[in-house]
Amino acid sequence: MSINLTINGRKTVLTCRVGENVQTLLHKLGYHSVRNSDDGFGFSGSDTILFNGQLINASLLIAAQLNDSEIFTAESLGEWNKLNHVQQAMVDVGVVQSGYNDPAMALILTELLKHNSNPNRAEIDDALTGIFSRDAGYQQYYQVIELAVARLTNPQLASGYAPEFKDELNFVGKNTPKTDAAIMVQAKPCYVEDRIPDSACVIKMLRSPHAHAWITHLDVTKAEALEGVVTVITHKNCPDIAYTPGGQSAPEPSPLDRRMFCKKMRHVGDRVAAVVAESVEIAEQALKLIEVEYQVLKPVLSIDEARAADAPIIHNGPIEYKVGAPADLEEQNANADINEGKFIVNFPIGCYPRKNIAASVRGHIGDLDKGFAEADHIIERTYESKQVQQLPTETHICYSYMDGDRLVMHDSTQVPWHVRRQVANIIGVKQNKVHVIKERVGGGFGSKQDVLLQDVCGWATWITGRGVYFHYTREEEFIANSSRHVAKINVKIGAKKDGTLTAIDMDFLANTGPYGNHALTVPCNGPALSLPLYPCKNVDFRVTTYYSNICPTGAYQGYGAPKGNYALTMIMAEMAAELGIDHLDMVEKNRVREGQELEILGAIGEGKMPSTPPRAMSCALEPILKQGRELINWDSDKQADGDWRVGRGVAIIQQKSGIPDIDQANCAIKMASDGTFIVHSGGADIGTGLDTVLLKLTAEVLCCQLDDITIHSGDTDHAPFDKGAYASSGTCFSGNAAKIAAENMRTKILTCGAEMLSEPVEDVAIVAPGLVKGKKGEVSYFDIARRAESGTGWGQLLASGCFITPLFAFPYGANFTEVAVNVRTGEIKLEKFYALLDCGTPINPDLALGQIYGASMRAIGHSLTEELIYDASGNPLTRDLKRYGAPMIGDIPTDFRAVLVPSDDKVGPYGAKSISEIGVNGAAPAIATAIHDACGVWIRDWPFTPEKVLAGLNKL
Repeated sequence: MSINLTINGRKTVLTCRVGENVQTLLHKLGYHSVRNSDDGFGFSGSDTILFNGQLINASLLIAAQLNDSEIFTAESLGEWNKLNHVQQAMVDVGVVQSGYNDPAMALILTELLKHNSNPNRAEIDDALTGIFSRDAGYQQYYQVIELAVARLTNPQLASGYAPEFKDELNFVGKNTPKTDAAIMVQAKPCYVEDRIPDSACVIKMLRSPHAHAWITHLDVTKAEALEGVVTVITHKNCPDIAYTPGGQSAPEPSPLDRRMFCKKMRHVGDRVAAVVAESVEIAEQALKLIEVEYQVLKPVLSIDEARAADAPIIHNGPIEYKVGAPADLEEQNANADINEGKFIVNFPIGCYPRKNIAASVRGHIGDLDKGFAEADHIIERTYESKQVQQLPTETHICYSYMDGDRLVMHDSTQVPWHVRRQVANIIGVKQNKVHVIKERVGGGFGSKQDVLLQDVCGWATWITGRGVYFHYTREEEFIANSSRHVAKINVKIGAKKDGTLTAIDMDFLANTGPYGNHALTVPCNGPALSLPLYPCKNVDFRVTTYYSNICPTGAYQGYGAPKGNYALTMIMAEMAAELGIDHLDMVEKNRVREGQELEILGAIGEGKMPSTPPRAMSCALEPILKQGRELINWDSDKQADGDWRVGRGVAIIQQKSGIPDIDQANCAIKMASDGTFIVHSGGADIGTGLDTVLLKLTAEVLCCQLDDITIHSGDTDHAPFDKGAYASSGTCFSGNAAKIAAENMRTKILTCGAEMLSEPVEDVAIVAPGLVKGKKGEVSYFDIARRAESGTGWGQLLASGCFITPLFAFPYGANFTEVAVNVRTGEIKLEKFYALLDCGTPINPDLALGQIYGASMRAIGHSLTEELIYDASGNPLTRDLKRYGAPMIGDIPTDFRAVLVPSDDKVGPYGAKSISEIGVNGAAPAIATAIHDACGVWIRDWPFTPEKVLAGLNKL
């Protein structure tokens, strides 16, 4: 049918199907701002348009409804290279991170201000109830509105919402717009979905309806015969290669326990068959034609079920070790099932698949028995966490095609180099035949560290020669994506009467689900990122990770730290209560100090032990705790109000800035013909502002303007190796590599400049803006570049930098909370949440604050409302955003503050440490201890619900 309508002020005639979805239609027409983030349910708001004067979700309209209508998309805001006042305020406040929903956010806020020139908080909340922001945490949007309103009368008004640091530096520590923020907020093409041509084929996956089963019959002939179906991939025609989905450095510290397709199903949503077709409709029709029968097995859902003597074995294939095979390997393989394929372990990780153990480790320092003997009081408790989802607004997506004999992949990934290595290995080609281009990532939070669809997408292109894309639905995100490991942690501690710790014993049990990606490293970080917060001479820890048939787990921000920190903080608070000591005072007595040796970390590794116990090279916990105590009025009285009781809680937190002796980052810089610079970094900016970090570090070293530098990152053809965006490594590792490369470039510039000036190199220096100045004169970068490329020159100036280190850079922080608990209904209100964090020198202060707000809100959601729920057969019941319970703007704390407390680190560039990940580590224990302070109830498993409060009060 033909439809007459006006789009963004231009009259248009469209030819489309009567029932075509409007979101799909508009995106296909090039309106990239109209995105699908929730399977067309209209919940996330990424598809917001203005339809006949009303804000509405395009996914909820069909094409026929557009006839004679007027619609505006976010592309109508501003001009090609000029943002409107709301978009500019979003960029200047630093709220744009992954950017996926930000065009829709800008449209909504622009429409709000059109009808209400100065809205209050309640009116802003009402306007934003229909949009989901997973990365920004909502709080900064109040500042966006304030700035946009103020600029209507004073267009030149500066932002001024974030502090600045390091007066002696020009760029580092100063607020600078993120390099890609304008592109994102204007919805210019930058995501994978924006690169897919109409001619590309699509992959749709048939997934297992059973948590544990064997495929006994599979017939795809009818599907293959359907016109428009290119191929159908199953276990019968895919590579028989064992691999791990975990995107980690090789050799991976995870068992290679997965195949592209397998006859054995290990979770609801496991792969059965992939249809490659010329349209979504054909692919979905073909899925219905596939004939499959199953032999259903008993599922294993919990840690306790996995440990049972008669538990079904999740992985019973023949076990093979690359190195370090155990003496009883032949015995373990005696009853192996060859139909499951090989189960490969790269090196010993305490893996015993016949006991459903994916990984295990033990470490200790001191004498535990002696420590408990010295204690005046001993307590032992068990704490549990539940499975939660990362929920990136952009679901997983990959687009691949052939360029001659090379496979090119446009991917939304945190680890382009690991994707290249894994895909090349799986499809059986050399790495130089695979080119991975990391596009802008619409949120990852760890989930896009894993290789979850790239293998199928790459194989489909390799065997058909067709361009192919694979785009997860929101339901697939819930049932087939990697999520957070489930943990059950038993902790026993001893203390003196004054609160001094004498011994800690931690038994950390984890549920990794059907596959063991990150099964060693995530649970190991439970003790690794909690025990060093409270240095104790006598410590023992054990980590055991079990297989089960829940939906897959993997990497998630915090990477084990939230669970370990929850358990240790809670038992510290329980000990303080039993000893009659203020919890914050007990924290202060036992906490880590700057310069202190963290002996326990010498016994914990991520596949490799530190050569010596690391030290806390910098630590701002002293000013953090002092400032937090004052901000929240920790020592003041708490007044009850009817059934409401008020309580306060605290948790100190730490993270890493990359993995010493394992991680590596590289960077290359070349001088262009006019004296400007192109920087090629292997680092992967996933919305954290890493490209902006690299830009500012380079400019700081080379004394040039930011506009004189262009950053290319995350492209495996055009940048040197970087292990990827995980383990909070970006600023420290990728940043240091860029700084080293810039310093090497500076050395070359000085040498060339000195020659041109006929002066000794020790007599010249680089000065702004882009000059080499000596005692007799000066020469510009432009002149140096022209001379370098001339027939008598030195050749184009090229420099590189590589960063590795055995040293740790630990960011520290604390969360302070105040809650109100209704002792009649059990309701919990989060009144105050203060996140004070030490990231060394904040390179981008405004973006750092945004990272803290976003991470804090994710952690608050995990603590209060989020949980993946299963029925008795292992079928996940939470498969969409609405039922899952992620926080929206109405769920943010009444008083929500992020505070940067600087320190000067010896490892990071210009004293910087990481910031993006640490913010998820402390909300649960800070809220739980506040709940106890309010009503006397200890909740030892999260999320915290009214039912648990009432149960603790013996009212349920």
